[in-house]
Amino acid sequence: MTSARSAIFADEHEAFRDTVRRFIAKEVTPSVEAWEEAGEFPSELFKRFAALDLLGLKYPESLGGTDAGKLYEAVLFEELGRCGSGGVFAGIGAHVAIATPPVFNFGSEAQRRRWLQPAISGDLVMALAITEPSGGSDIAQVESSARRDGDHYVVNGSKTFITNGVRAGAVVALVRTKPEGGHHGLSILVIEKETPGYSVSRKLNKLGWRASDTAELTFQDCRVPVENRLGPEHEGFYQALANFEWERIWIAVGAVASAQRSLELAIDYAANRVQFGKRLAEMPVIRHKIAQMLLRIEQARHLTYHALWLHVNRQPCTKEVAMAKIAATEADVAVADEALQIHGGYGYMMEYPVQRAWRDARLGPIGAGTNEIMRDVIARELDL
Repeated sequence: MTSARSAIFADEHEAFRDTVRRFIAKEVTPSVEAWEEAGEFPSELFKRFAALDLLGLKYPESLGGTDAGKLYEAVLFEELGRCGSGGVFAGIGAHVAIATPPVFNFGSEAQRRRWLQPAISGDLVMALAITEPSGGSDIAQVESSARRDGDHYVVNGSKTFITNGVRAGAVVALVRTKPEGGHHGLSILVIEKETPGYSVSRKLNKLGWRASDTAELTFQDCRVPVENRLGPEHEGFYQALANFEWERIWIAVGAVASAQRSLELAIDYAANRVQFGKRLAEMPVIRHKIAQMLLRIEQARHLTYHALWLHVNRQPCTKEVAMAKIAATEADVAVADEALQIHGGYGYMMEYPVQRAWRDARLGPIGAGTNEIMRDVIARELDL
């Protein structure tokens, strides 16, 4: 089952989609079960994605990218959302969608070549480190400190829930460079893993996204060169905000694709499961559930595509992106829950793919700014 083609994508995008879908069907989906069990996918997967030029779709050819643009990256996110593992979607997606953009957007040419170029080639895995144990969505309250000492910053603090944090060779970290000033005292530093005082304090166990490595990081008197700062000092808050729209679109696009896959799992199961002498798909209550699932997916898809179109055409879309993120992630949760219900005891007690889809979906309304925060964003855009 496939959704109707959207006018937002041209023939070349659909040809690219076919290539990515075949690659994921061959290189990713068959190994998902093993990676889930292991709690991570192999780092070599980044190199395999890089070999198909999938890690630098929106970056210039001079840095190893293809300069294809964000619509191609959105297609990549959709196909990753269908792969059967939220962890793979998260690990590859975090590298592409949220860790590398600050380097490109605010880094010097030398910084781009130092970190972005190897990230595009798959030789360097990157992570974004913003969230701290003391707070999540309120990034103005970041406490990790970076005290200036000559041509270095001395960094102390910790970060948590960092996707790719265990394996990352460098993290793009939001730190406090001025004790006072709230959001006016933050900066972004690229902190390399070999820096003395940098440590992965623990790898976190999670409800879902189990194939992605998620870490808590500790910085203890890390001496980070000033040349590792991205952009002007004390401008980190605004630099972090600059990529929020694309981060939320990444989550929304993947959530719609994930919900579509959950629906397909439910339809396949209902078509083959017999109870009381009937296939589940013949029972009105199941047919109505499936129809409602499809309705919710298509509502979320169209809202997400609308936000995507506005974003790639550089139109104001803060409100629309927030609405898309809510609609898509809540549709993913609702559809996965209904799909699990249709599977009944088999889905709940046994390791059916729908069980993993249900676990993975639950992170969507929390990550990239909780849906409660998204509703507040919408209200602010309405001047409430």
